[in-house]
Amino acid sequence: MLTTALCAVLSAAGLAIAVQTAYRRRYLRATRIAAVALLPVGLAMAGLVTLGRKIGTASADWAADLIFKPTVWLGFGVIGVSALLYGATRLIAARGGTDGEQPPAAVPGASSPALPASSRPAPKRRAAGSGDSGLSDFADVEEILKRRGI
Repeated sequence: MLTTALCAVLSAAGLAIAVQTAYRRRYLRATRIAAVALLPVGLAMAGLVTLGRKIGTASADWAADLIFKPTVWLGFGVIGVSALLYGATRLIAARGGTDGEQPPAAVPGASSPALPASSRPAPKRRAAGSGDSGLSDFADVEEILKRRGI
């Protein structure tokens, strides 16, 4: 009983992590995490995980359970689904499938934007004696706000 509860908790935690990963639009990684998360509950349902049983008597009981209990069949089904999900993600990744991740717009700590030089707007040059009287900083801010539509 303890084994089944522990495996169920592990699977639930793994599936919660998979949902969070899918929320971040990393579907391939989320599918892999879900495939691995299904293993503990599948192994517990199939009777392949034993913590408190003796090995000699457990094999005869397990063989009888394999024939008469549908939960054992479902356990092998869950293990099969897990293997299929993991194998499918490996095939997709081998064919060049992406995880849906977008490259960051700027690398943290970079001194300049990550835009190519051709797409950056050219800075406006001002005359040396324009007589701004110290308001040139505010003019820059106003120009940026107008450009953003604020």
